[in-house]
Amino acid sequence: MNEMTFQIRTEGDSCLYEQIYGHIKGEIRSGKLLSGERLPSTRSLAEYLQVARSTVDCAYGQLLSEGYIESRPYKGYFVCPIEELLQLDSGLSALENRQAAVGAMPGGREEPYRIDFSPYDIDMSGFPFSVWKKITKNILTDANSDLFAKGEGQGDYSLRQTISRYLHSARGVECRPEQIIVGAGNDFLLLLLEKILGRDVRIAMENPTYKRSYRIFRSFAYPIVTVDMDECGMRADRLEQADVRAAYVMPSHQFPMGTVMPIGRRMELLKWADGGSDRYLIEDDYDSEFRFRGKPIPALQASDRHGRVIYMGSFSKAIAPAIRVSFMVLPKPLLEIYERECSFYSCTVSRIDQSILNVFIGEGYFERHLNKMRKIYRGKHELLLECLGELREEFAIAGENAGLHLLLTSKRGIPEGELLERAAGRQVRVYGLSESSVEEASGGAAVLLGFGGLTDEEIREGTALLKEAWL
Repeated sequence: MNEMTFQIRTEGDSCLYEQIYGHIKGEIRSGKLLSGERLPSTRSLAEYLQVARSTVDCAYGQLLSEGYIESRPYKGYFVCPIEELLQLDSGLSALENRQAAVGAMPGGREEPYRIDFSPYDIDMSGFPFSVWKKITKNILTDANSDLFAKGEGQGDYSLRQTISRYLHSARGVECRPEQIIVGAGNDFLLLLLEKILGRDVRIAMENPTYKRSYRIFRSFAYPIVTVDMDECGMRADRLEQADVRAAYVMPSHQFPMGTVMPIGRRMELLKWADGGSDRYLIEDDYDSEFRFRGKPIPALQASDRHGRVIYMGSFSKAIAPAIRVSFMVLPKPLLEIYERECSFYSCTVSRIDQSILNVFIGEGYFERHLNKMRKIYRGKHELLLECLGELREEFAIAGENAGLHLLLTSKRGIPEGELLERAAGRQVRVYGLSESSVEEASGGAAVLLGFGGLTDEEIREGTALLKEAWL
């Protein structure tokens, strides 16, 4: 995109950068600016609008922080892939409508939340931008023509080798580079997995669960069976009754419940999988990098001795969502099917991005960054628990051992919708457990509080406002 046409209003109390930010945000939400579309440079837009370049920088900075656009080194600013966002304007749920009503000011102008306890946000303040820029510059400077040629469908072998070594040392995963498939996000890898497993696969999922994966499986027309959970996670004894071929689990940190599956339950699941030649466990190693109590627990795949676990992981939370690099480790029987029937699919991650990530991990930058972020998140985790102290008499707190969110359940059975409305009345956004439920929840009195993207001051302010709303 080379130009952008709109007018700056000189009257009223809306400042210039807010007008620019609001216009671009509106264009993205309405679908007039599409995913991947390039925005004008800050210099050219400032010249066109006859405003200071710093004004445009502020507008772009706000759009960056909210995830509407992304900055690509040496290329410029681009619209982020936010395909689900467009559905919000045309299909708000009743709960979201209530939140919008609470957050609206007279005249229809929407008032933003002061504090957003999103369980999906991360802290980008500790990201080593200078290191990433240096690696990128070196790769682009030293790259030969091979880097710009079509690569291997599973991802470059050097990156898969680096990922294999990392998974072995950090998660206990046993695999060869040949078993790893690299893709741009778990969405693509699940789509590929459908080609490998075949159609009409009856699959078990926990309830509540990661709703995005559920929707993807449902789009395959897979028959989906919800299996009860207890304090240890998915109940293995219910899988035989469910008559399923595969089970999707998150043993390291179940989303959204925060359950860390103990070794006994893991063995029960593996025993179930061993009971049939075509049974598999799909392990989504969600939030495995961030554990705050006890020793790190190896991945479920680390205990698999008969090739029954399909292991999936991502660098989105450990590094940054915009990296969009995920990986899948296939058991040998499924690898043979992939090589025979799916190897013609091209890798969806740029070879340049693969090379940058390979250096970032292989030369130790990733480990140092991860250790830094663990320290930052541990501090936020402890602060949030401390600030929630007065709420413990009214709420049970779960999921505090790992991950970047906590689960609060009302001991008095206050409905979820009421909790969200009270919080919204104080301009605080929290997230209902029902948003992750496949079937209607029995209690419906639980909310999620994420802390990854909040500052310490925002955590203090947000919890103080929640106490006013809920006590």
